[in-house]
Amino acid sequence: MIVLDTNIVLDLLVFDDPATPPLRDALDSRQLQWIATPSMREELARVLAYPHIAPRLVYYRLSAHDVLAAFDQQVQIVDAAPRAACVCKDPDDQKFIDLAQAHRAVLLSKDHAVLRLKKRLAPLGVLVQRAMPAAA
Repeated sequence: MIVLDTNIVLDLLVFDDPATPPLRDALDSRQLQWIATPSMREELARVLAYPHIAPRLVYYRLSAHDVLAAFDQQVQIVDAAPRAACVCKDPDDQKFIDLAQAHRAVLLSKDHAVLRLKKRLAPLGVLVQRAMPAAA
């Protein structure tokens, strides 16, 4: 299982970041099951409306609706997880940590506050990474 923070979701579904093909391949082949909560989808919808994101959507010929539809097609929505033993300095990132710990999932994030918790999350069954390795 895998949990993706919002920046990784944008890289995957909007920006076609060069680091995302291994992730895309693993999701498409069903080697990985992407899980998220309703609040994670709500955060993505909110971010897609940011003024600095809208021009990027136009550039990539996407709408917020397109991105949310792609999200809905790929993700399995699950219930929010209880608070994890490991607490993030950024409260907006806590939901990703909580879900990853509850499901002992890989957590992909570019957020420095999350990445700093990598060593503390490992004993809890959470592998934190910035990107998928090429051989996913």
